Amino acid sequence: MEISGIFSAIVIGIVVGVLGRLVLPGRQHIGVLWTIAVGIVAALIGTAFAAALGVADTKGIDWIEWLIQIGLAAVGVAALDRAKAPR
Repeated sequence: MEISGIFSAIVIGIVVGVLGRLVLPGRQHIGVLWTIAVGIVAALIGTAFAAALGVADTKGIDWIEWLIQIGLAAVGVAALDRAKAPR
């Protein structure tokens, strides 16, 4: 992976993490860095999943890929929030 690919994955991961967090109702008790980390992982896994489904590279904006990534980010943020919640 080239430097531009890594940089774009980080930027897309930030956007996906923030959107995934906005989808969830209520307040999450995780920090910004955790949100970014979850977003980057969700972006990478979502791209691989969309490629497996054959919807990763379409003409125009890849809306289905974005929805997969945001959904994975929301699940990741919710799981991390639940894991870090005080018992």
